[in-house]
Amino acid sequence: KWKTEAIEKCDVMVYTKIFLKFPCKFWPCSPGKEFFIYAHERRGYYTFWQHMENAYPGSNILVVTLTNGESKRVEAQPDEETLKEAMEVLQDMFGPDIPNATDILVPRWWNNRFQRGSYSNYPIISDNQLVNSIRAPVAGIFFTGEHTSERFNGYVHGGYLAGIDTGKAVVEKIRKDNERNNSETQNFLLEPLLALTLTQTEAMSSLHKCDIPKQLYLSGKLGIPEAIL
Repeated sequence: KWKTEAIEKCDVMVYTKIFLKFPCKFWPCSPGKEFFIYAHERRGYYTFWQHMENAYPGSNILVVTLTNGESKRVEAQPDEETLKEAMEVLQDMFGPDIPNATDILVPRWWNNRFQRGSYSNYPIISDNQLVNSIRAPVAGIFFTGEHTSERFNGYVHGGYLAGIDTGKAVVEKIRKDNERNNSETQNFLLEPLLALTLTQTEAMSSLHKCDIPKQLYLSGKLGIPEAIL
């Protein structure tokens, strides 16, 4: 219950970067120009654009970022419809004579049943206990990801660093379990030996008189003749 309550307090946001490939670039491009913004009457409608020429010269790729409601809307429609919408925005910005995109990539973080979103978003009023509860293991199940990083949740390096920390925790758990299992095994093997390490008086008092020579011989205290005598 405490685990599910903690998870329910942390929202998961959707952040979609749509990639469009063009035969040539038609947008402003220089080391000092990488982003441009489109103002639309509808909030978040293909607003933030970025070209990839600074990072990958000659790629002729534009990236447009959508979030939350717009991301979910775009994920639910065919890529052809998304491409049409994006081209209308670009034509509004750069004119009707720009070339059409030759390819489009639309990630679907929200519709992927193993992800259901892009990154965690903790409430403004939260404390360390919430993060600790979300990343705390339950029995042998460990939880990791950017949402378990107290300093870098919501970012790729947060997931990377959290994975390292969780990997170390798993190894430590295995080490402790092995030590405990080895200790229990040793105790199990020593129990029969401990049962035989009685004092000589205690051992003899519980034996029949005919068994005493045999026990003395097996204990290594006396040879056969001495034990019989």
